[in-house]
Amino acid sequence: MTDELFRDDSYLKECDAAVTGVDAGAVILDRTVFYPMGGGQPGDIGSMSWTGGSAAIIDTRYGDDGSILHIIEDGASPPAIGVDVHVRLDWDRRYRHMRMHTAMHLLGAVLKYGVTGGNISAEKSRLDFDMEDTVDKEAVGSAMAKLIAADHAVNCRWITDAELDAQPELVRTMSVQPPRGKGKVRLLEIAGVDLQPCGGTHLRSTSEVGKVRIGKVEKKGRRNRRVNIYLDD
Repeated sequence: MTDELFRDDSYLKECDAAVTGVDAGAVILDRTVFYPMGGGQPGDIGSMSWTGGSAAIIDTRYGDDGSILHIIEDGASPPAIGVDVHVRLDWDRRYRHMRMHTAMHLLGAVLKYGVTGGNISAEKSRLDFDMEDTVDKEAVGSAMAKLIAADHAVNCRWITDAELDAQPELVRTMSVQPPRGKGKVRLLEIAGVDLQPCGGTHLRSTSEVGKVRIGKVEKKGRRNRRVNIYLDD
C-alpha cells in the first residue's frame, strides 16, 4: 500500500517515490503527497517526472483495491514499475482546498446540525445541513470571521475503531460513516471548536483560512439547507 505522506503533513508539496504498479493510465507509488478524491474533496493534480520522461497528473483517486491511482494525461507513456520518480503538487489549488476544507469545519461548528452532504472546490464549497431553520447569513459570516481571527490551532490525531464506536457523537455526517476496518480513525481537531473524523487535508491554524463569504443558501427539502461559501480573496 502507498505511504500516505499527506496524512501527517498536508504542507508537503513534493516527494520522491518508486513506481509499484501501472494500470490503464494510472501510476501507483510506494509513497505520495497526492490526496485521492474522497470526503467531498477533489483529488490532487500536478506532475510526475523521471529520468527520460515526465507526465501531468490530472487526477488522484482510490482504486477498487484501495491503492492510490495517480492518473496521468491521455497519451502520456507511464514510467515502468521500479522506476524512481519525483511528484509535485499543483500547490495553489491544493492550498485552496485546505483553506476551504478547514472553513467548512468552522461552518459546521457555527451551524450545529447534522451534515447530510458536502463538496469542496477551489472556487466554491458547500455543506448541506439537516435543518428547517432559516440561515442568518450575516450572523454566520460574522461568527466564522471570529473563529478565523482567533487563530485556533488545527491538528489531527488518531483513535481506535472501538474508541470511535464508544463516542458516536463525534460523527457529524449523517449519510456517510467514517471508514472502519483499519483499526484506527483519523480525527480533525480545531482546539475548542471542532472534533470529528476527517481524512482530508487541512491548515495548521484557522487564521490561514482568510476571508470567507457566505453565498447562496438553498432549500433542498423540508429538512435540508445547503450553505455555499467562497474564499473572498
